[in-house]
Amino acid sequence: MAMVRELHVRATVQPGGRIEVESPELTAGEDVDVTISPASEERAAGKRSAWEILSAAPGHLVFTSAEEVDEYIREERGSWER
Repeated sequence: MAMVRELHVRATVQPGGRIEVESPELTAGEDVDVTISPASEERAAGKRSAWEILSAAPGHLVFTSAEEVDEYIREERGSWER
């Protein structure tokens, strides 16, 4: 798998100060540097990230992997034949 140069993930701090990051771009056992900073003031002012906008869109067509895209396309094509 190709090395990811930078991965930006927004997370919510869980009870006990725990933060969990999941990404298909990361490889188990890989060393990574993690930098944590509070969300920007833009978010507090009501602006949403592109990910948040797409997640809220009708149909929720936000995919996290190529396999999810393939499955969606297979289902769509199957519905055309019915």
